[in-house]
Amino acid sequence: MVLAVVGMAFLVLPLAGLLVRAPWSTMPERLAEPQVLEALRLSLVTATIATAVCLVLGVPLAWLLARVSFPGRRLVRALVTIPLVLPPVVGGVALLLVLGRRGLVGQWLESAFGISLPFTTAGVVVAEAFVAMPFLVISVEGALRAADLRYEEAAATLGASRWVVFRRVTMPLIAPGIVAGAVLCWARALGEFGATITFAGNFPGRTQTMPLAVYLALETEPDAAIVLSLLLLLVSVAILAGLRDRWVTSA
Repeated sequence: MVLAVVGMAFLVLPLAGLLVRAPWSTMPERLAEPQVLEALRLSLVTATIATAVCLVLGVPLAWLLARVSFPGRRLVRALVTIPLVLPPVVGGVALLLVLGRRGLVGQWLESAFGISLPFTTAGVVVAEAFVAMPFLVISVEGALRAADLRYEEAAATLGASRWVVFRRVTMPLIAPGIVAGAVLCWARALGEFGATITFAGNFPGRTQTMPLAVYLALETEPDAAIVLSLLLLLVSVAILAGLRDRWVTSA
């Protein structure tokens, strides 16, 4: 019990410190500051777009890993989950080497289509999607493995095509997993720091998201850093509360 209480205190006290040191008397004014609103707007927009990208690419990838047997599937699954354990700064460096102006793909994109991703808002979306997609893939793959295949087989025997089975049967079955994965993906994208600052930089109004604004404000205006941190903490608590029933039910 003593060790458990110490462990809980170790995790909770830093969060409580934010609440204690928060400038509650000036909170409304600080939340209305242009740089805070701009960082919040950019974070919400880029995280939402990154989540949409992850849904378009991650759901088919999860389906491939869960339903198709092919040589090297375990290796592919390991590669897909690498961003979960990879230091975000390393992920940003990797993105620069591939999608930078002199990168393996980036130089072709710029010469052929005039597209340059580094240090742009689109680069923020790419960085966030890179680190957040594994959360969606893992959640949807687990839902696909847990889904009862008999419903899909019954629809196929009745003449439904693969696309109809996937759209009308499989998707409703795994919808809770998709929603949970999308929420976790969005939260991870919202809090991304390392890959974003490495690949997209820290330019106010263009690439400065809330985590980057917290880092910058901590050096010059600690109260503003606390306000932004509280916003991110509020989002995290709301997401955990929203997913609690799913986790409790699964357990």
